[in-house]
Amino acid sequence: MNKLILAAAAIALFSGSALASDASGIVARFNAGARVITLDHGGSYTIPRDVALPSIKVGEKVTILLNDEGDVVRNVFVSPQSMM
Repeated sequence: MNKLILAAAAIALFSGSALASDASGIVARFNAGARVITLDHGGSYTIPRDVALPSIKVGEKVTILLNDEGDVVRNVFVSPQSMM
């Protein structure tokens, strides 16, 4: 019985990390020199030098794709502006 509980806990732990593979939000701060994006919910993401950095402005909505562990940025997308 204990092995079953342990196995279920491990599956729950690993499936939770797979769900945390991206972050979306409004850019609150952007430091182009340090390549750090801070979103409105407080999360900060350092963009590695080998990842293309699109033109980003404070107030834009972005989606940041992370690796499976959720600790390395793999891509950054800026949401298209809505047409008015």
